[in-house]
Amino acid sequence: MENTNSLNEEHRFQVRKLELSDKSKGFIELLQQLTVCDSVSDKEFEDRFKEISTYGDDHLVCVIEDDFSGKIIATGSVFIEKKFIRNCGKVGHIEDIVVDGNARGLQLGKKIVGFLLDHARSMGCYKVILDCSVDNKGFYEKCGFKQKEIQMVKYFV
Repeated sequence: MENTNSLNEEHRFQVRKLELSDKSKGFIELLQQLTVCDSVSDKEFEDRFKEISTYGDDHLVCVIEDDFSGKIIATGSVFIEKKFIRNCGKVGHIEDIVVDGNARGLQLGKKIVGFLLDHARSMGCYKVILDCSVDNKGFYEKCGFKQKEIQMVKYFV
């Protein structure tokens, strides 16, 4: 019985690329659990979605949709920075990882991060970096990240 449940969960929580229809499935509301995210009109969402799509595999936003509820319950993104250093190498930047508060503990964050790491590796990145809060440090260490140096930020708004 346990194998059937894990197979059902595996199928139920598939990681996939963001789709235009995901706005109506709670994508923006999910991002609001992460940080400041004002309401986004359908037109604004479509315009940004199309813009990101023009970057091809250099900017990937992925989601997990709960097949039972039809809601987006986890998301994350990675964009690829092209460098001159390291033989014109590439660096992946992971951003905006969030799992719905009601779905935490199901290892969905690890699935999202793993999916993004696999993508960055397939794009030829020599490393992947991210910023996180002190509270999330342990989670990212479990995903194979190590703390290095410090983050600096300057906001313009």
